[in-house]
Amino acid sequence: MAEDLTILKEATKEEKYQSLLPQIEGLIYGETNLVANLANIAAALKEGMDFFWVGFYLVDSEDELVLGPFQGPVACTRIRKGKGVCGSSWDQNKTLIVPNVDEFPGHIACASASKSEIVLPIIKNDKIIGVLDVDSDKLNDFDDMDHQYLKKILDLLP
Repeated sequence: MAEDLTILKEATKEEKYQSLLPQIEGLIYGETNLVANLANIAAALKEGMDFFWVGFYLVDSEDELVLGPFQGPVACTRIRKGKGVCGSSWDQNKTLIVPNVDEFPGHIACASASKSEIVLPIIKNDKIIGVLDVDSDKLNDFDDMDHQYLKKILDLLP
């Protein structure tokens, strides 16, 4: 049975990440099902960091991502490789931090309230299997700290 997360509402961003890391590790420890782990990670990040939207897009074919577990408003179901922030992160195999999504060429507006975004590729066995997508309803809300901690969380995946 899962336990409630310890949420540090008044903590700094770094303190929140530091608190969430061991909690997420505990949530996914011993679980080998990818969808179950992604679902718990999305819920933990949404609750713990108070993100506007957090979720995963998984590689469905050689040129398309499909929506996976997420928390937040309804999302786009499919994204082509190289399109939008998620498809571009996948295509370029790198983390993208977008301070203002309205200024990103070809941004796919799944939710009009989304203002900034960070997307990290998920790599397993030297192959991208999907991306972690986090949106904020504030401009310029993501930085290298988010990148470092979100990467550590993805590295916990079995």
